[in-house]
Amino acid sequence: MRKDLFDELISSVQEAKAIAAGNKKASRRFRAEDLLTDEHPDVATLREHFNLSQAKFAVLLGISVDTLQNWEQKRRRPDGPAKVLLRIAALHPDALLSVSQGTTRRRARHSTA
Repeated sequence: MRKDLFDELISSVQEAKAIAAGNKKASRRFRAEDLLTDEHPDVATLREHFNLSQAKFAVLLGISVDTLQNWEQKRRRPDGPAKVLLRIAALHPDALLSVSQGTTRRRARHSTA
């Protein structure tokens, strides 16, 4: 992952954490529960909450931009592990960030060996 994209992902998730903790005021109202009440998560709204482009959100989730666009345009629905990952992103954005950081660090160590 490119460092500039990764830094922006970290910044976005930290901002989401600060908003959730009440340390920063949200520009829009958002409740994770609202995204999860339906059988299928609202992927576009979740991505907007992270304030990320489709490309950057796809990198964070480890999926292709095409897959993300299909979910957002409701041509396809996330299911199985993808649905669980989106629920984690909605309810525990810091968990998603910590996993992403660990993956990037492991790749960096392996690429220098």
